[in-house]
Amino acid sequence: MSLDAPYAPADETLIDGLLPQAKTSPETRARAERLVQGIRKARTRIGGLEDFLRDYNLSTREGLALMAMAEALLRVPDEATQDALIADKIGAGDWAGHEPSDAWLVSAATWGLGMSNRLLRPSDTVTGVLGGLTRRIGAPTVRTGVRQAMRFMGHQFVLGETIEGALKRARENEKRGARHSYDMLGEGARTQDDAIRYAKAYAGAIDVIGRSAGNRPLPDRPGISVKLSALHPRYEPRNRDAVIAELTPVLRDLMERAKSFDLNFTVDAEEQERLDLSLDVIEAACADGILDGWNGFGLAIQAYGKRALAVIDWIGRLARREGQTLMVRLVKGAYWDTEIKHAQVEGQDDYPVFTRKAVTDLNYLACAERMLALRPHLYPQFATHNALSIARIIDMAGDEKGYEFQRLHGMGEALYAVVAKETNVPCRIYAPVGGHRDLLAYLVRRLLENGASTSFVAQAGDDDVPVADVLDLPTDLASMPRHPNIPAPAALFDPRPNSKGFTFGDRPALSKLARAMRNAPEAPTPKAFTKADVTAAMSRAAAAFPAWRDTAPAIRAAALRRAADLLERDRAALMSTLAREAGKTIDDGIAEVREAVDFLRYYADEAETLCASRTLPGPTGESNVWRARGRGVFVTVAPWNFPLAIFLGQTAAALAAGNAVVAKPAPQTPRIAARAVALLHEAGVPQDALILAPGGTEVGQALTADSHLAGVAFTGSTATAKAIARALAERDGAILPLIAETGGINAMIVDATALPEQVTGDVVLSAFRSAGQRCSASRILYVQEDVADRMLDMIAGAAATMRLGDPMDPATDIGPIIDDEALDRLKAHVAEHRPRFQAKAPEGRFMPPTIIELGRNEKLTKEVFGPVLHVKRWRANEIDRVLEEIAATGYGLTFGLHSRIDATIAHVTARVGAGNVYVNRNQIGAIVGSQPFGGRGMSGTGPKAGGPLYLQRFVEEVVVSTDTTAAGGNASLIAMGESR
Repeated sequence: MSLDAPYAPADETLIDGLLPQAKTSPETRARAERLVQGIRKARTRIGGLEDFLRDYNLSTREGLALMAMAEALLRVPDEATQDALIADKIGAGDWAGHEPSDAWLVSAATWGLGMSNRLLRPSDTVTGVLGGLTRRIGAPTVRTGVRQAMRFMGHQFVLGETIEGALKRARENEKRGARHSYDMLGEGARTQDDAIRYAKAYAGAIDVIGRSAGNRPLPDRPGISVKLSALHPRYEPRNRDAVIAELTPVLRDLMERAKSFDLNFTVDAEEQERLDLSLDVIEAACADGILDGWNGFGLAIQAYGKRALAVIDWIGRLARREGQTLMVRLVKGAYWDTEIKHAQVEGQDDYPVFTRKAVTDLNYLACAERMLALRPHLYPQFATHNALSIARIIDMAGDEKGYEFQRLHGMGEALYAVVAKETNVPCRIYAPVGGHRDLLAYLVRRLLENGASTSFVAQAGDDDVPVADVLDLPTDLASMPRHPNIPAPAALFDPRPNSKGFTFGDRPALSKLARAMRNAPEAPTPKAFTKADVTAAMSRAAAAFPAWRDTAPAIRAAALRRAADLLERDRAALMSTLAREAGKTIDDGIAEVREAVDFLRYYADEAETLCASRTLPGPTGESNVWRARGRGVFVTVAPWNFPLAIFLGQTAAALAAGNAVVAKPAPQTPRIAARAVALLHEAGVPQDALILAPGGTEVGQALTADSHLAGVAFTGSTATAKAIARALAERDGAILPLIAETGGINAMIVDATALPEQVTGDVVLSAFRSAGQRCSASRILYVQEDVADRMLDMIAGAAATMRLGDPMDPATDIGPIIDDEALDRLKAHVAEHRPRFQAKAPEGRFMPPTIIELGRNEKLTKEVFGPVLHVKRWRANEIDRVLEEIAATGYGLTFGLHSRIDATIAHVTARVGAGNVYVNRNQIGAIVGSQPFGGRGMSGTGPKAGGPLYLQRFVEEVVVSTDTTAAGGNASLIAMGESR
């Protein structure tokens, strides 16, 4: 069954259908007010997660510091890094000045953290007494105390470290009539071993829960939630066929176990990009009568998703088809911040989630109404801590039964105590289960989900906020359904339009694009230039230069913007050529087209500003007019690894500044260059102002030796850049500019505070995407030795899941190496070492992901241009030595750092000499106008491509100074008159 809904419709098209949910009867309003008052009257001895969120919300330094420390501390194995993290985070907050709380947990935490602050920072105390105490008891005491505080916090908000422990604690709740659904904490699988381990953990938990469940019938029986991303290391829509084939049997096995115990089994909701895939897996798993006689299967639906109503209709159709009642948990959604950024980065048409919390609340009610209407095919489970939502649902449901509420363990106890007094509607506790390493990450997610000072959870417990303010919805939703401070993805760089992107989660769009790429005709190969062709081309360009230079900057810019639109029009054909000629996968192809579009639009904007004439100040009777204009004929020399984006970026910059251009593509990729030049001509760039010059080294040498040359923009190897620089220096005549961007031995440093799963994703992407054939790719990884084994095993396991093959296949991660010569160089380098890991590769021109571990005294002295990652270990006190080793290479292009310690981040980023520094993310994919790209030393001359200084190297400055009194006097001064 297909999900009949657009992936990301505009908020404005949906709001009219949701506004009726804003109407609340006086009786329902009164019930909601009683619920809020019940929250405020309740005062517990310990305090719950609501108390913590209210006192340490994310608008405070203390809340942010606590979140960062909770996320990282318990996974750090070595004491030195623990001490550094504690000092860094506790030092960031004013714990002593924090207002006292009625909740013992909050007060105790505040006191403990404040005491730690004094112990770790004695210079900040009022007296020096505690300074001596620090020296006597030492950092280990502080360390132990803070780690215990983190564990105690986790104990309050996670039901148990093991399923047995959680069941023991749950029995007290069950005596009061509570139901439970257990959530086994943990990140999604990164390796196949992870997936196997999680599947075994789920199976074991189901057995333990089932044996303890007794004879209660559904829906009173307990349940378990399962994350599909934990059961497959590549749970991504691009891998749909493999996921369905490999994951469905695993899911069916778990379902059959849960069915044998008649348990509630819920497939958890994940990111919107995975929604269609999740439904496909669920439908496949529900085949062959597995649901017969079992009313416990279900899924979670996120109300912040714009397709939530369509998902409810989908699951309703499945329930009718199977003839069973399906349990459906409705939640607001826990990944909102991720969804917003993901849509912006991908350049989607719009967001797949609502951007205003109030609109999500309305959609939640609309979804609740739809689910209640589908009883008994569905058994609705409403997970919410919002008093108004609860009151409205009770009102909608009427006297009919067949639904329940759900709350998080550690939250909502006072709220649902009032609900229990007023109704017979049961409440199920969503109970997280996991070890300390996982439970603190869970706490962080709850902080992000509910920790804003404006959230319902925060305001409902704040006596200073009037109850009406807690319950009232904004009155401007009809006119402003989207958040005013969150621009649509297309308007991210307003007024410059963001390039149009693509998401693999939009299956119809993916199918259309893949089909169009395969059906696109092959582009013809342009004829290679001879030396005579070079001479003729340079002469033609020189003749065309004056007219193009004198063309108004706005007209030149308009041509580049039209070219950008044409690239988006012909996206599929361009991506097809990139795949066939350069081995670009679909995700690499769409990224390259987008970057080329962004270059065209960005340089168009920059040129209109830079090349506009301006009057400079001076004495009366004198006119001083400044302007920037093109230098002449620029030769642009592009590489094969970005044969469209860099080719067009260099060319567009030169053209925008008013230069004529002779553009030389790499000999491996002339066809995509020919397509790009044709589109620029179609957009209005004169034929002779832009000339394509295909060919090899001899063509490049002839171009840089021609007498008409006014400058060179080059991207490629350091050796070639130096050869061009020498050739230009030896020429007679003017000193010509060389703008060069070359390679690098790009390093990434990872310390023990970094999240292994995040490091794994970022390293795999940085080192192996595009078959490692990026100048920005990670070449060497320095990992703190305390965590190195686990990190490297996870990275290798993730690399092993990557698929090499046909670049037009959406499931392909890595395409072929550019040519046999490059492949032979890579094989020779690997043969000189004993790889720690090497994946399998199919027949053909493929190099598999490879990891080579270097000894302490070994160094990487050359750029290895392929999917080969070198790794070295370092000790906790050696970060400066590592930085010195990186600097000694002489390169300075990209650098990555993974750390949760702000002091480490500040120290490293201040010392490292790379042009582009990336912290806690991957180190590839610089964004035009946002992350200008380029290096220093042997990595380039600057200025940075896609940055505000780039065009300045393509122009010459002219100032025209005129004595306006030459005709006999200063008429303007005399005519000025006097002020009154």
